[in-house]
Amino acid sequence: MCHAALLKASAFALKHRFPSIPCRPLSSNPIAELKAFLTPSTRRWNSMIRAHVDSGHFHAALSLFSAMRQGGARPDHYTFPLVNRAASYLASRVDVGEAIHCLGIKAGFAGDVYFCNTMMEAYVRNGGVGTARQVFDEMCLRDVVSWTSLISGYAHAGDFDEAFALLHRMRAEGGPEPSPVTLAVLLRACCAAEDVVGGCQLHGFVIKTGFGGHELVQNSILTLFSKLSCFQVVQKLFDGIQNRSVASWNILVSMYSSMGDVSGAIDGYEKMKMEVSPSSETLTSLLSALAKSEDLRRGKKAHCHAVKAGQIDAVLHASLVDFYAKCGELGFAVGLYEEAQTKSSTLWCIMMWGFLRNGEFLETIHLFQRMQGAGSMPSKDALRVLVMACSHLGVLMWGKGVHGWLIRNNTLEAGGRDDTALGTSVLNMYAKCGSIGSARRCFDRMAEKDIVAWSSMVEGYAVHGVGKEAMDLFCRMEEEGVRPNGVTFLSLLSACSHSGLVREGCELFDCMITRYCISPEISHYTCLVDLLGRSGRLGEALDVIAGMIAEPDGRIWGALLASCRTHSDGVIGNHAAKKLFELEPDNMGYQVVLSNIFAGDEMWDETERTRKLMHRKELRKKPGWSCVQVKGVVSDVFVAGDISHPQVVEIYEVLGCLANPE
Repeated sequence: MCHAALLKASAFALKHRFPSIPCRPLSSNPIAELKAFLTPSTRRWNSMIRAHVDSGHFHAALSLFSAMRQGGARPDHYTFPLVNRAASYLASRVDVGEAIHCLGIKAGFAGDVYFCNTMMEAYVRNGGVGTARQVFDEMCLRDVVSWTSLISGYAHAGDFDEAFALLHRMRAEGGPEPSPVTLAVLLRACCAAEDVVGGCQLHGFVIKTGFGGHELVQNSILTLFSKLSCFQVVQKLFDGIQNRSVASWNILVSMYSSMGDVSGAIDGYEKMKMEVSPSSETLTSLLSALAKSEDLRRGKKAHCHAVKAGQIDAVLHASLVDFYAKCGELGFAVGLYEEAQTKSSTLWCIMMWGFLRNGEFLETIHLFQRMQGAGSMPSKDALRVLVMACSHLGVLMWGKGVHGWLIRNNTLEAGGRDDTALGTSVLNMYAKCGSIGSARRCFDRMAEKDIVAWSSMVEGYAVHGVGKEAMDLFCRMEEEGVRPNGVTFLSLLSACSHSGLVREGCELFDCMITRYCISPEISHYTCLVDLLGRSGRLGEALDVIAGMIAEPDGRIWGALLASCRTHSDGVIGNHAAKKLFELEPDNMGYQVVLSNIFAGDEMWDETERTRKLMHRKELRKKPGWSCVQVKGVVSDVFVAGDISHPQVVEIYEVLGCLANPE
């Protein structure tokens, strides 16, 4: 199976100029020198091919190789490894590697270790680990690079058992001792497989073989235990390193950032500055931690440091945009975003998330339209943001348009984790826009359903007040062996509350605790109180609050107060209101509810006292708003009591006609 003819046929004329030759005295035989220049030697061809490979021009390097063969020069011991390096970087072009392999064998390099090692690397990089294994098995002599290349190939393909089997075979056959690179590859394999036992065993082997002080191995061990959430082990190993590099510090800061320990990340960063200068990777991890705590002051200091040190690369630039957006400084985020000369799909997506988090839903959609106009291909994460923006706006027509685009482009067909998340977002969009039937059809068509998808569908039924369907879905969920979590039960309790299924809701609460061993949170208690309160069992609802281990918050007292208003219970309502005013003294909504309860019981003195208290504290209720969509475009947004609209006179005339049709 030789593809040398394929390679020869695909060669094209050399387009790159030869490197200029420095001036030197004229030769006594210029004709011979000119002839030598026009017919380069193998060494000169190798030099030119190497230059193109090192600069990343892999297609040009292969074209030079074709020109070399057509010019009559004979490839030597160094030529084929260079060409193999170029072939290894051509995505999914195993045929090119096979053609080079055939030429190498014909040229007599089948037994050359260097050639075979680079040949294996080319096959592994293009997904041909099986072919690389054939090359390995046929080798008469193998060095540590041979073993490491094949081990790396199996680890990259996800076959971790075979990777470790090769290590055992390597030692059993008396082969070369593993190198630091070999151990680093195996440590990364343990990390990818989340193999704690294997990682600990390999760590012991590293200590026995004396590689514990090698920087590459040290950092691989730190990364392994960091990914396996063995945080105390990482800190202990890190403290034992004498000469800590920037990479070691980055692993520590990144670990604290990923585990949400903001103080640990900041402390690591400050200590790092005493030993080495932080890199852009350090600042990226630090900003991620600071964004979680919305520490704007420290984030700005890190930003200033990056500017002064000239460390702002594309990744750090995107992290700064994300940081300012999460801290509510949308103006800063937009300014940095616009400064970026080249906008990657990641940066587009981060800015869309920034608009979404800050409630700028229309801006989110407009930015997506800009991204399409710029010719950037949207990622699945960006499409999720777009769908969520449509959900918040409640614009069903836009949501349907996005869903149609996803169907036409087969974006939801693969069934991977990203597709499930995107499909769940579409499901939520339909549920929030009032189309529960479409939401259920999306749910049924999902190739893979995780716990988030199941819980979202249950929540959709809860919002629409169809508790019976939510309970049926929960039964189907249990039949398919999907274990519910706390969010699932929260949605189920909410569904029962809105549907008046008191008995079923109480049974679900007990099931959550006794069968699934899920400790109820304040949100679960709030739903139970709301369930009992809506059905008029206010005394039982009050007993639930009294029996809670956690301290009641404003939400649970607010649920009880709302039920007291529905059933005109001034006594319990007054008690709930007093608790609420202690927790949230400036919340206007609860004052209004209490006033209405008193008015419903014709307790006019109490009603007047509550109203005067509101007036004295100058409390104002946050106004509601609505929007009008005309031909798929949100044209106007209205706020309650607003007179700033340019057509306010016409609006109130129409409102008056609607209120008094006669």
